[in-house]
Amino acid sequence: MLATQPQNNLKGSAKLKAIQESVGEAFVYAGDCAADLPIWKQAQAAILVGVPEGIANQVRKDTPVERDFQKQPGGLALWLRALRVHQWIKNVLLFVPLLTTFEFTNIGKLIQIMLAFMAFSLAASATYIVNDLWDLGNDRVHPRKRLRPFASGALPIHHGLLVAGVALVLAFALAVSASPGFAWMLLAYLVLTSCYSWVIKEYVLMDVIMLSLLYTIRILAGSVAIGVVTSSWLLAFSAFTFLSLALVKRCAELVSLQQAGADATRGRDYRVTDLVVLWPLGVGASLCAVVVFGLFISAPETQTRYATPQLLWLVTIGLVYWMARLWIKTSRGEMHDDPVVYALKDRGSRLTVLAMLAAVLAAHFISLELHP
Repeated sequence: MLATQPQNNLKGSAKLKAIQESVGEAFVYAGDCAADLPIWKQAQAAILVGVPEGIANQVRKDTPVERDFQKQPGGLALWLRALRVHQWIKNVLLFVPLLTTFEFTNIGKLIQIMLAFMAFSLAASATYIVNDLWDLGNDRVHPRKRLRPFASGALPIHHGLLVAGVALVLAFALAVSASPGFAWMLLAYLVLTSCYSWVIKEYVLMDVIMLSLLYTIRILAGSVAIGVVTSSWLLAFSAFTFLSLALVKRCAELVSLQQAGADATRGRDYRVTDLVVLWPLGVGASLCAVVVFGLFISAPETQTRYATPQLLWLVTIGLVYWMARLWIKTSRGEMHDDPVVYALKDRGSRLTVLAMLAAVLAAHFISLELHP
């Protein structure tokens, strides 16, 4: 290996001499700056890595260019990808307690939950960056993750660390403004997601359980932010729903690997053959969520809180259709790495979720005389 030493700056002509002494006159050289021009001039072929156009033109005059890896443009769009702003939609779960308690007309609580949403989103973006930097090796050999901004080299690693730090500071400032208790919930989320990124994601099934917990904790955090109690019905329903979605995510990755001819994931303890177990487990979790919701409809507190609780059975139909649709799309290899992102892009999913929300509101506010 040739590298710069404290007594010898291995650059330009000095590096050329060292290369020729090591491998001879016939070599192909990959470089990224003007200092490499003397080396490229003597090389059999050149590989350009993020080289400015002016320097690249100089290289082409003297040496055949074998590959030209152009530097991807930076800018806001690239950073939005790195921060995964599209993933902020998951934090809409913070609003669930506001919806289930029908407090969405309370301006004070609405402001608190908006602050909580921004705090959670910034904190989540910081963890996404840190996780991407931690998992660079695995991401660079993944069929889709290799295109992420840090894995592809489009963004510098030290810039990522700086942005993650600033995002965390802003997140906790907003969290304290929303509620001191919520700030503690945010800290708990960061601890859990760090445990997931650094350790738990490498263990089969433990990772999907932790993912479902990370979804559920958003609902708990929303309850703390506005000072309401989360019902056991909501927690049970959330746990099964998010376990199913986490398993959709894993199955989608395994189906993608299967189509690519691979048999195991890198950095995670999953094999394509595990699909025979994960598939029924995920579908079973979906059905458990539907059963919990059905029992919730018959609960005494539901009968007193909703004007027409029977309308909630429309939600169960929507749940069965939506969850079954996700699993069918997964089996066809059409599922995104993240089922939440897929649901946002999928017209059928959007319409189904909106219809279910409309049914919940109608059941609460509209009084109908329904007889069997």
